[in-house]
Amino acid sequence: MADRVTVIGWDGSPLTAAARSALAAATLVAGAAHHLALPEVPPGAERIRLGSVDLAARRIAGHRGTAVVLADGDPGFFGVVRTLRAPQHGLEVEVVPAVSSVATAFARAGMPWDDAQIVVAHRRTLRRAVNVCRAHTKVAVLTSPGAGPAELALLLEGVHRTFVICEELGTAREQVTVLTSDKAADHAWRDPNVVIVIGGSAGPASPAPVAGPGGPGGGWIGGRDPGYPPAVRGWALPAREYGDGPSERPGQGPGQGLGEGESADLRAAQLARLGPRTGDLVWDIGSGSGALAVEAARFGAAVIAVDADPDACDRTAAAARRFGVQLHVVHGRAPYILEDLPEPDVVRIGGGGVPVVSACADRRPERIVTHASTRDEAEAIGRALAEGGYTVECALLQSVELDTAAWSERDRSVVFLLSGVQERRV
Repeated sequence: MADRVTVIGWDGSPLTAAARSALAAATLVAGAAHHLALPEVPPGAERIRLGSVDLAARRIAGHRGTAVVLADGDPGFFGVVRTLRAPQHGLEVEVVPAVSSVATAFARAGMPWDDAQIVVAHRRTLRRAVNVCRAHTKVAVLTSPGAGPAELALLLEGVHRTFVICEELGTAREQVTVLTSDKAADHAWRDPNVVIVIGGSAGPASPAPVAGPGGPGGGWIGGRDPGYPPAVRGWALPAREYGDGPSERPGQGPGQGLGEGESADLRAAQLARLGPRTGDLVWDIGSGSGALAVEAARFGAAVIAVDADPDACDRTAAAARRFGVQLHVVHGRAPYILEDLPEPDVVRIGGGGVPVVSACADRRPERIVTHASTRDEAEAIGRALAEGGYTVECALLQSVELDTAAWSERDRSVVFLLSGVQERRV
């Protein structure tokens, strides 16, 4: 095992005294080509060009001497330190950090970043990174070959965002470009690069930011809007939270914008079975009031809400603004409108019956959740899910709302809840 392993971050600025000292004593140096070309690398040291960090770690573990690993930015932030310290390698490392590429990118953009989401995009994680960009107003994407600005832009088709693309930060070839996402696919971008994705609109659900460590208006937790937590606590909120608001229809009071199959109790059960989370894309078909779409988005998921009724689409968009979440609202009739939508992770079907269930099953989401009013309808939907390759569960839910002034029954709901689950996708 190496006698000493030092990981040095490099951000293009001159190396610190500690970094130069560690390099001068190194008998093995690992890094990218531009790291190994640094004049401080001892000419007699063994050199390993980093491709697979895991393979390099094995070489370092078997080396007798002093090893140095060079990496861009802060090597402890989505960097090589995690792999080197993995139990199978048994390496104890000292770290000489530099400014992370994310911090540098936001500095070039002149923007704060304590409220930003930060994701890594590889070929296998690109779709999930794009979903985070759909769901949040400020995201930094650490890209890789084949999962760069152009690929992000192509998968974000239909969602307007602004890209700040920072190429080769800290080098003589550094370049920062600001353009809209629909233009990014028309360019060839140099690696490495960081993309700041900004856009969408925050709603009024959060209170005004309070003074934090950074001064007035500062936040207190990373990756959240400065006004976090939101003013409304909880999920499966009561119907009154989704009223029609200022545009109430004649004869309809606040809280009466929810349709059949949108009760809070049913919504709670549906959300529990969907399990929406950050990086997911949720389809909410037959979004109605937008209640389920909004609550799925509040869990951090990207959501596409579909409804054939333009008034329902307007209510869903209004609910998203009210709760400060990002939704993509699509006006159209399922199953036909679904053909051009990006691949979902989970789907909630609020209406449309067997044809819509079968169309969704053909897209192979991990979970499909819907409901039925009668046993015959439930059996038909269950068969469609089973024929689509899903394991089907069905429960009969009954809820009774009581008037607590008189402790009498105010409303009763009986519905079949169906869910289909398939093997988790890799």
